[in-house]
Amino acid sequence: MGSALVFRGRAAASLAAVGCLLGALCSCSNDHSPTAPTLSPRSYFMGFSGFPPRPSVATILQTIDAWSPRADAALILGEPPWDSLLAGRSPDSLIRNDQLGLANYYRAKGLRVIVSVDPTNGLDRSSDSAPLVAAGRSLAEPAIQQVFRSYVTAMDTLIHPDYLTVASETNLIRAIASPTLYSAVVQAANGAATDVRTVDPNARLVTTVQVEVAWGRLVSGGAYVGIAQDRADFPFVQALGLSSYPYLGGWADPDSLPLDYYSRLTEGSPIPMMVIEGGWSSDSVGTAAWTPEIQRRYIRRHAQILDRAGAAGWFQITYTDLDVAALGFPPGTLDAFAHLGLVDENFVAKPARAEWDATFARPRH
Repeated sequence: MGSALVFRGRAAASLAAVGCLLGALCSCSNDHSPTAPTLSPRSYFMGFSGFPPRPSVATILQTIDAWSPRADAALILGEPPWDSLLAGRSPDSLIRNDQLGLANYYRAKGLRVIVSVDPTNGLDRSSDSAPLVAAGRSLAEPAIQQVFRSYVTAMDTLIHPDYLTVASETNLIRAIASPTLYSAVVQAANGAATDVRTVDPNARLVTTVQVEVAWGRLVSGGAYVGIAQDRADFPFVQALGLSSYPYLGGWADPDSLPLDYYSRLTEGSPIPMMVIEGGWSSDSVGTAAWTPEIQRRYIRRHAQILDRAGAAGWFQITYTDLDVAALGFPPGTLDAFAHLGLVDENFVAKPARAEWDATFARPRH
């Protein structure tokens, strides 16, 4: 899981490389679609990340410019650049060279900025980040945890995001990774939270859970298990991030998703919630024959679920589908996540985009 994910390789590198260029383009303004005052209000901001269908500067800019009129927030996410950090590069210099320009570009378009730093492997929650594994290192080492803490603190200090995520899909890690790795995530995230709060008492900190795991749809044999352990292990959070791919959890029809699909997670212990990643494929995955029309119905149902939860945010991450070959992945590698976009890899709109736009047109309260 963790479509955040796919891009921590070649696409993420391209996005980071364009940060300085974007910093020079901050005179742009956002041309949001007008809202209709007669529509029912929504509680959540909406947005995407800048990940493109193909890894090039031109396509990154095209992607951001295509989705920014239908968004009021932007997401910057990824694993720490472990290779560079282990080589002695300072977190400040890396962030100034990469994410800071991107954040400034988003803000020049009138978008709020949310940052998510993932301490483990977004494609394999049972494992440390791939660069750490390659270097023979692990988050379980106190020295590596300190590097993570320093990087997260620098991200907050330099970018000042509206929300900062410091651990991702914690219940999935606990379910399939070793107890040692999960314990390391708990220690690193809590340590980072302490460090950030020392320099920025107003920082709003987040960790994410995998919703299908909480409902027992992926690893628990179908029984709802909730997220009480995650709330106990990460007591510092001021908002709960959600990762949700219902089609991978065995849901056959978007309209069968319970309206309390999110709100049940925080019953008895309310906390703001925001979807950091997720969606529904518009193309077949395995034996499941998904279609663009089913994806459209998911976007509609998802808005209803978010309304019931009084959610704070909704990120789709990928605005476009992915050109898997251009990204350099073998055929079949990304089938489950390649068709989550509201447009295809050539920016041709799918029915889901009109559903998204209808929700975005609602005034936000």
